[in-house]
Amino acid sequence: MDFNTLLSAPAMDGDTVIRLLPLLVWSMVWKGIGMWQAAKKRHLKWFIAILVLNTAGILPIVYTQFFAKKVGKKKK
Repeated sequence: MDFNTLLSAPAMDGDTVIRLLPLLVWSMVWKGIGMWQAAKKRHLKWFIAILVLNTAGILPIVYTQFFAKKVGKKKK
C-alpha cells in the first residue's frame, strides 16, 4: 500500500462509527468528571494530563477513585 492509497481511503465507515460511539461517550463522561474534580482541587498537573491523554476513561477513573479522594480527606 502506498501513501496515495492511504490518503484516498475512507477513514471510517458508518458501522465503525456506531461501534466506537459508546467508547467515545464513556471516555467523555469520565474525562469530564476527572477534569471537574482536578479543577476543584486545583490539581493542575492532573487536569492537564486528563485533558491531553486519551486513555478511554482509564486515567480519569484512576484519578477519581484513588488520588482525588486521598487529598480530599481531612485528618481528625
